[in-house]
Amino acid sequence: MARTNNPEEQVTPAPPGGDQESRPTSLSRRQLLTRLGALGIVTAGISAGFDLLSYRDDAEAATLPAAEHAWVMVIDLRHCDGCESCTMACQQRHQLPKEQTWIKVYPMTDSAGGTFHMPRPCMMCEDPPCMYVCPVGATFRTDTGLVLVDQNVCIGCRTCMAACPYEARYFNWTEPAPVKRLPFPPTPEMPVPQKVGTVGKCVFCADRLPHGELPACVSGCPMGALYIGDLVTDVATNSVGQTVQLSTFLKDNDAVRFKEELGTNPRVYYILGHGQSIGA
Repeated sequence: MARTNNPEEQVTPAPPGGDQESRPTSLSRRQLLTRLGALGIVTAGISAGFDLLSYRDDAEAATLPAAEHAWVMVIDLRHCDGCESCTMACQQRHQLPKEQTWIKVYPMTDSAGGTFHMPRPCMMCEDPPCMYVCPVGATFRTDTGLVLVDQNVCIGCRTCMAACPYEARYFNWTEPAPVKRLPFPPTPEMPVPQKVGTVGKCVFCADRLPHGELPACVSGCPMGALYIGDLVTDVATNSVGQTVQLSTFLKDNDAVRFKEELGTNPRVYYILGHGQSIGA
């Protein structure tokens, strides 16, 4: 994957709200995996006034020049029960210590005093502050929009950790425990094992996506609350085989993005549905 440091055009956030419980299934999972093929991500503006055509046009305009696909993650908070299976699946696949939760599940309180759960992976920002402050270029964006870390370049200054408004980065203080031998050396797409003195983070299982496989957190969610989607092919799927037309799914359910006001243009969308607020 080629690197790029070019920020992308900012987009308009979706309005919060929505209480639909339906999950459209206009495409089969087999059709989805056939259409996805290779990896990429980009976000587009969502608002109640956008029709499908303008939504797709925005997605195409925002896509990096060399990208054939534009991936996002969608998290449906209506169906998350806080089981943390996504966290455990991620830790198992990347052989992480218990203290490293690349996708962390936060207990939250809604406006009525009730509780809900909010998974937080890396937001894969279009304008990532972590990348801009890295003094050695260890943090970079691929031509598909993934924000990754080259641990062979990282000097462990932790400036990126201070810059990340989502607290989605972790410092490797100690040598990793012995891990299961892999048939290839660690890469930014599959950083196993982690390297002491460097920073690690969620990678959306970047090594899986070119093969049409789900990220570990998505496949590990028994509730089907997490989706991986591509705005170019306009489809998304979850662990229980539900496939949706992505643009319609986001627009009809008033999807929002976390801390949108910061201008980072995160590539993770949340569906609320119960009056929750995911503000700071």
